Amino acid sequence: MEEYRLRSIIKKYSDFIRYPIKMDVTGQRPKEGTENEFEEYQEEQTVNSMVPIWRKNKSELTEEDYNNFYMEKRYGFDKPLKHLHISADGAVVYNAILFIPENTPFDYYTKEYEKGLELYSNGVLIMDKCGDLLPDYFGFVKGMVDSEDLSLNISREMLQHDRQLSLIAKNIKNKIKSQLQSLLKDERENYEKFYQAFGRQLKYGVYSDYGVNKDTLQDLLLFTSSKESKLVSLDEYVSRMPEDQKYIYYASGESISRIEKLPQIEGVLEKGYEVLYFTDDIDEFAIKMITNYKDKEFKSISSGDLGIEDSVDKEETDAQDNDNKELFEAMQAQLAGKVKAVKASKRLRSHPVCLSTEGELTIEMEKILKAMPNSENVQADKVLEINVNHDVFKSLKDAFAQDQEKLNLYTSLLYHQALLIEGLPIQDPVEFTNDICKVMV
Repeated sequence: MEEYRLRSIIKKYSDFIRYPIKMDVTGQRPKEGTENEFEEYQEEQTVNSMVPIWRKNKSELTEEDYNNFYMEKRYGFDKPLKHLHISADGAVVYNAILFIPENTPFDYYTKEYEKGLELYSNGVLIMDKCGDLLPDYFGFVKGMVDSEDLSLNISREMLQHDRQLSLIAKNIKNKIKSQLQSLLKDERENYEKFYQAFGRQLKYGVYSDYGVNKDTLQDLLLFTSSKESKLVSLDEYVSRMPEDQKYIYYASGESISRIEKLPQIEGVLEKGYEVLYFTDDIDEFAIKMITNYKDKEFKSISSGDLGIEDSVDKEETDAQDNDNKELFEAMQAQLAGKVKAVKASKRLRSHPVCLSTEGELTIEMEKILKAMPNSENVQADKVLEINVNHDVFKSLKDAFAQDQEKLNLYTSLLYHQALLIEGLPIQDPVEFTNDICKVMV
């Protein structure tokens, strides 16, 4: 047997058992009477640590002790953001040391990444990565668990159905959540650092399994706010909502700078309402699973009904739709198969046109789904909204009254303009550029 391999095996599996493991270890020393010549010798050494860190009193340990343990176990090459030392003595007895890493592992969002905690029985390692101890949404947590209630010869199949292990896993999940909530409340800067690294995983946790974990995770989510241009929690958003605000408003886009330029956001901000900016592709899908937070529904700024108009505004908008019914029908006929309707907008202020949606599928969700295999036919129900107070609308009315060909040209231009604002592709760029040239001539 190779000495190095023997020591490695002992260090990995039996480093923390209570009894000393001794073996003859080879070393080198200078030969007697010489300076540059060395000889090998053997001496008996204890090669295991015997007293594990998790069995020591927390008051005896320093932050440096935990960080050294993190590095010794090769849990990561970074410095842990936070540690959690658990000594449970109840329905199940176990000790655990858990770490929240500071940075995302290079392979974290790949199939190669394997979540799980080291599992020990009485100081003897029985599993290198026990995935059953962590839910997927907390898969970033590193560390170990040691329990006297687990058998040394338990198999992986038996572990999956072990009642003691299930109790430990449930307890660990609650402890991690409490630690993160505490971090959010008391160490906001550190929590935001954590969230930049692993926030996406929490959102996937909300979305997966049809939202079964939303109550566990929703209070840990953060989104950039239009009001403060910084990350805010859902609780912070709701706590400062005006009394007349019915919904939690959000806007989706590739970046905050693009979202801030969206025409649809004008009406919401004008009312003094806060808007959450969604820039991750998972954001809207996760929010659809939450559906509402503290009895407040989520509403996209591109939704057909924003719930921001009073009865007078509604009557005025309905009147505009009726007065221009023939014009909007003619435009809709020109855009048949592309939009569900054309109507007067109640959200636009300075922009001439925008797209809104009806139903659950938004434009951003359509873009994400279309990027997936076999999803080419996914289509949001789009509505072309026209700002009747804009100078462009007067040109539309004149064209409708005098020149059908010009109306078709203007309709095509406005539709393509709305597509570009949303970041959607134009089916025929050459036709679009030719239309622009017609206007310029």
